[in-house]
Amino acid sequence: MVILDLKMKDKKNFSILPRIKNSTHAWRGVGVLFKSSPNTWALSFFGLLAIYLGFLLHISNIEWVLIILTISLVLVAEAINTAIEIDINLTSPEYHPYARDTKDVAAGAVLLATFAAAIIGLIIFLPKIF
Repeated sequence: MVILDLKMKDKKNFSILPRIKNSTHAWRGVGVLFKSSPNTWALSFFGLLAIYLGFLLHISNIEWVLIILTISLVLVAEAINTAIEIDINLTSPEYHPYARDTKDVAAGAVLLATFAAAIIGLIIFLPKIF
């Protein structure tokens, strides 16, 4: 009964304004990502290029969904990679092979996402260009 009362109290106290205020932390994180990772700028450039090509070549709705999901996948992978690098730099400032492995695996995830994005981009855009 006490748990139910706590859940009801939480629902009564829910307000959208604190949720919006809390999103400032997420926006700050996006800023940190762009400030601390030069790769984010390059990945964003190619994402914007894909969007430009999408408008120019009149891609279908399904193709738009794939492009947006692919761009998001790459940027999210880069964000996670950057967060891992920041954490490893803080927790393991001296060289350690596990720290190196952790960073390399996270960077590898970005590489795999980028390869997938390139393949999807080629599948969508090459037939329309030629």
